[in-house]
Amino acid sequence: MSTLYVIATPIGNLEDITLRAIRILKEVDVILCEDTRTTKRLLDTYEIKTKTVSYHAHSTSGKQDAIIEALKEGKSYALVSDAGTPAISDPGALLVRSILDLKDETLKVVAVPGPSALAGALSIAGLTEHVFTFLGFLPHKKGRETLFKKIALAEETMVFYESTHRIMKTLDSLISHAGEDRKMTIVREMTKMFEEITDGTVEEVRTYFTTHADKVRGEFVVIIHPR
Repeated sequence: MSTLYVIATPIGNLEDITLRAIRILKEVDVILCEDTRTTKRLLDTYEIKTKTVSYHAHSTSGKQDAIIEALKEGKSYALVSDAGTPAISDPGALLVRSILDLKDETLKVVAVPGPSALAGALSIAGLTEHVFTFLGFLPHKKGRETLFKKIALAEETMVFYESTHRIMKTLDSLISHAGEDRKMTIVREMTKMFEEITDGTVEEVRTYFTTHADKVRGEFVVIIHPR
């Protein structure tokens, strides 16, 4: 049976990879990478020599069709993103959906679980509620303010990813829509050297990053606590 393995890779610390993931990355015919240069660092660390091919948000439908045809011919592929679990806020979901839609019993999609910034951040946020909504990366423009209004009214935990360039504007928007006293947690640079948790009200968190401008860098998981 031809298989597409959806493999989670480290989100920072290269030791955060499963033995199963290493084995499969060595065994498949091709590794599909969001950025082959980024994945090469991981592969070199574990002496994985498998051929790599780029597959990302700007890949053509023709490339996707070629991958599916190769699978039909008996090839096995591994799908990885630059960091974390593929197909979550990631273009890999399009390939997975295309394979599932074929309803072809000779083609198989298999998850190889591992690191996820979403699950990791929630695990250290100290939340006792079990219901949450994951928003992925917020849109840059269209629909952005609508989402902040939704976040402000939400009864459950709301989680999203944010970049260095927009985190301060995001905190300003949260104050405008959710209020200064709404509780939140930000986990920055997970599993990396400068990993940090900032927890408190929206105003307290904004004040912290305002007075510690050197901390406004890296990748952010933003968790808005229930009302």
